[in-house]
This record gives sequence, C-alpha cells and structure tokens, in this order.
Amino acid sequence: MTIPTDIHTHRQPQVPGEAIINCFPETFDPQAEGWYSVGVHPWHATTFSAASPLSSLPSSLSLSELEQMLHHPRVLAVGEAGLDKLAAAPLSLQVTIFESQALLAEESGKPLIIHLVKTVDELLKLKRRLRPAVPWIIHGFRGKAALAEEYLRHGFHLSFGERYQEAALRMVSPERLFLETDEATTPISLLYERAAEVRGVSSEKLEETIRRNVSEIFFKR
Repeated sequence: MTIPTDIHTHRQPQVPGEAIINCFPETFDPQAEGWYSVGVHPWHATTFSAASPLSSLPSSLSLSELEQMLHHPRVLAVGEAGLDKLAAAPLSLQVTIFESQALLAEESGKPLIIHLVKTVDELLKLKRRLRPAVPWIIHGFRGKAALAEEYLRHGFHLSFGERYQEAALRMVSPERLFLETDEATTPISLLYERAAEVRGVSSEKLEETIRRNVSEIFFKR
C-alpha cells in the first residue's frame, strides 16, 4: 500500500497514491489506487440553502450521499471544509456548513482538512464547542510562528505548502506536521527538500516523519 506524503492536492499525482486528492462532492470519481478527501469548500457555500445545509448541491447531491462518499475506502479525510471572510457566502452560512462537515468527520472517524482565511477566533470557538475527537488539520498554513504555536496549543495539526513563514515551519513539533502541494506545480519532493533544509534535518528523515504521521492520522481506524 502506498502511503501518501502529500496530504492535499488538486492535481493527479505522477505516481498513483502518493497524494491525497481533494475533490468536491459533485466531481468525486475515485480510482482504484488513488487517495481522496471530499468536502464543501467555503467558496461554494452559496450553492447551498442556509436552512438546509449540504442538501442542495448543483448535482442534487444529498447530505446522506455525501456521507456515503466519506465512507468510501479510498477517502481518507473530510474537506476541505472551512471559514473564509473573503468568500461571497455569509459567515453564518459557512459556519453552519462547516459544523455539518465536522460532525460527518466525527461520525466517519476521519480527519478534517480546513481552509481558513481571517477567521482564527471563529475556528477556535468552534473547536472549543464541538470538542472533536478526530484531528483537525489546517492546510496551507502561512501564518507566523506565534499563530502556529497557538494552533498547536489548541490541538491542531498544520500542513505547509509552497509558501510559508520559515520560523513557523521550524517550530512545529514533528508529530503535528504535514506537507502538501495544494494547487502548486512544484513537485512534492522539492517541497520536502526545502522544508528539510529549513528544519535542519535530512529530506529522508523528514519524509519518514511525515509518512509516519500520515499512517497514524489518516489510516488508523
């Protein structure tokens, strides 16, 4: 079994299974050797009814059908879900949809991949209230070291992509760390080389650490 070392991408990896491909529910088409996350991005929140979140996707997908997708054996995570003050949807609607997906993550026992823009306080409030048992992973983290420290104190995991603050990457504890390509065209191998240099370890050591994290977080059932 191939353990992915890129936990979040929107592209097909060169080697099947080396990355977790993020899909919207209406585009989810799992392949035999692929790994996936499925969820509703806050940018798409306006396609849903505020009174009935997730019940009216463009493809007429129901919440129960989304739940079935999350139980597919090739789906490793829920998301990316999120909160984004720059998105068109009202924040109240985003929160409702986020909560629905957080609950599905709990029910399926799979981690939640989080997109977050200018909504730190809102996210922390949700985490305190929902008290999730599954890991919550903030993807594409670009904040400063102080913010990274705050997230770690609240139990989050952090995933770093092509752009980040080096001081933040250096201070994250190894067991809370992931890497991703997201929408970048840079190969994940080059991101490992750069991150390893920043953290002062070998690329092989860093890959071994993150592969272990992926095994424990995404494959432990």
